[in-house]
Amino acid sequence: MKHQATPYLTFNGNAKEALHFYEQVFEGEVLNIQTFGEADFPTPPEAGNLVMHAQFKKDHLFFMVSDAFLDQDIQVGNHISLALELENLEEIKTLYARLKEKGTVLMELQDTFWGAKFAKVKDCFGVIWDLNYTKQ
Repeated sequence: MKHQATPYLTFNGNAKEALHFYEQVFEGEVLNIQTFGEADFPTPPEAGNLVMHAQFKKDHLFFMVSDAFLDQDIQVGNHISLALELENLEEIKTLYARLKEKGTVLMELQDTFWGAKFAKVKDCFGVIWDLNYTKQ
């Protein structure tokens, strides 16, 4: 077993749009994108272009993405967030600005009692990001 959990994000038909958004925000890359239409099992034509599986990577940030299949009901909730430990003050400011542009700020970027700069933002796809930079 790996010592790290890999977040897996499921979208309602807009996974490609989300991946493009995350490429711009984090300046990373989409790896191994496969659609349901490319898979080796019967797929209705309306599901052919939906993302069956994709991976996103930027340095140590790694997560997987798919669209829900046609009979799945995905409810974006507030029970999952992705925590990022950032390397410097400029990085947290940049990501905070990019995520809040079309998202909702849940906690403004601020100094914390644990000696860090911290912010919490729900992006335009309903994913909650905890941004943390521990000051030196």
